[in-house]
Amino acid sequence: MPAPAVPGESSRLDKWLWAARFFKTRTLAAEAIDGGKVHLNGERVKRSRGVKISDEVRIRIGPYEYRVIVRSVSDRRGPATVAATLYEELEESRAAREALLERRRMEIAAGADDPGRPSKRDRRQIEQLRKRH
Repeated sequence: MPAPAVPGESSRLDKWLWAARFFKTRTLAAEAIDGGKVHLNGERVKRSRGVKISDEVRIRIGPYEYRVIVRSVSDRRGPATVAATLYEELEESRAAREALLERRRMEIAAGADDPGRPSKRDRRQIEQLRKRH
């Protein structure tokens, strides 16, 4: 369990992202930072940059973007319930992410009626129709 936050305390960005469970490993967190997928207070930063309470972090993971405010600082990865207390997601970020998720679900559902390749039985029936004509 992370120690209580002390005002002025900071943590490396890659460690904080890992402790907050946005990434499974510190290496993945570092690669995302180096790749420009993480911004701190609107700026592209290096992985060693310190994260302080009330900083805004923008994280892009696949098609989803999280905008969170740092509420606590930790260098240690703990349970998910504790990790969730390290940040607070902005309401517009949550709404945009959920809207994108719903849109993607609808796209998948719209393509679900496509049967795909013909089965062996379907191919035989197609051949039968071709032979008649």
